[in-house]
Amino acid sequence: MIKRLLIMLLIVGLIFGGIFGFINFKTKMIKQYMAGMGNAPQTVSTMTANYAEWSPSTETIASLTAVRGADLSAEVSGMVTEIFFQQGDEVAAGTPLVQLRADDDIARLNGLKAEQELARLTYQRNQAQLAAKAVSQQTIDNDKATLAKLTANVAEQQSVVNKKLIRAPFTGRLGIRLVDTGQYLNAGTAIVTLQALDALYVDFYLPQQMLAKVAIGQTVHLKVDAYPERDFVATVAVINPKVDTSTRNVQIRAKLDNAKHQLLSGMYATVNLATDAAQRLLTLPNTAISFNSYGSTVFLIETDKDKKLTAKQVFVTTGATRGDQVSVIKGLKEGDTVVTSGQIKLRNGSPVIINNTLQPNNNVAPQVTDN
Repeated sequence: MIKRLLIMLLIVGLIFGGIFGFINFKTKMIKQYMAGMGNAPQTVSTMTANYAEWSPSTETIASLTAVRGADLSAEVSGMVTEIFFQQGDEVAAGTPLVQLRADDDIARLNGLKAEQELARLTYQRNQAQLAAKAVSQQTIDNDKATLAKLTANVAEQQSVVNKKLIRAPFTGRLGIRLVDTGQYLNAGTAIVTLQALDALYVDFYLPQQMLAKVAIGQTVHLKVDAYPERDFVATVAVINPKVDTSTRNVQIRAKLDNAKHQLLSGMYATVNLATDAAQRLLTLPNTAISFNSYGSTVFLIETDKDKKLTAKQVFVTTGATRGDQVSVIKGLKEGDTVVTSGQIKLRNGSPVIINNTLQPNNNVAPQVTDN
């Protein structure tokens, strides 16, 4: 019995010895493999740190509005009898657009003019008789008052007739027609929009702490989706003297020359406003910087005593950002070769191979594209 027990213990010992021996062997092999990997050159991309002109700025969204624009409507009610314009026409100020039926009003106007003419003749005749003392001064005064009253009535009725013909109040481009001949219009019903597109207002908001950074006459740069490659320039024209109490923002209005009528009222744009003088700063793609809780770092490329390329990790202090770029205030000097991708595989002293076939994005103003 004891002999069998010893044999079983021996077998168990051999099994566990084999297992632990295999584990130690695998661990040793892994360590050797990792050590070999640590010494294997890592492929990275790099760029040289250089100074760039950096203009501190702020971006926001703006709305474009025509300097002169209105949805035209009639002041009085009436039936549309004629439409004189074509949709999309460029019209001058005073151009007739729509005629409302005015027959009754014109007839009344003619009646009032006849009464006015009779009152004028009576007044002139009695003035002649006053010289011969055939009428009293009171009669002359009554005639004069009657003529004045009828003249006012004629002017009032003429105004009513005039309102039945809707004219363009200013020069501009007409939009889509909203009425048809024979349609009855109530006062205030929209007929067509008229927009003067030679100049546009650019309206946007800035937080109140930015007030010291903006001034009348300051240049504003705009980007719109319709023309992604164009840079439109406007000039600050008005700073609202009141801050919105709910948002603590102040409205800014710039004026934009739009002689080619490329931009339309109601469009939105991305506004870029310079907030300080231009500076020269070292810049890197944001992918080159590792942002950690203990600080931001980059890897520099150095040449060791064997003239092999190695990586060196250094701490840097970053500043403002713009697009894909980050400014570096401290820890870097002009001419340093910085790893821009592949640094996740690196540690201090790691040998590297440089391959700059592909580089990360480094755009000042990247554009979103639909794939």
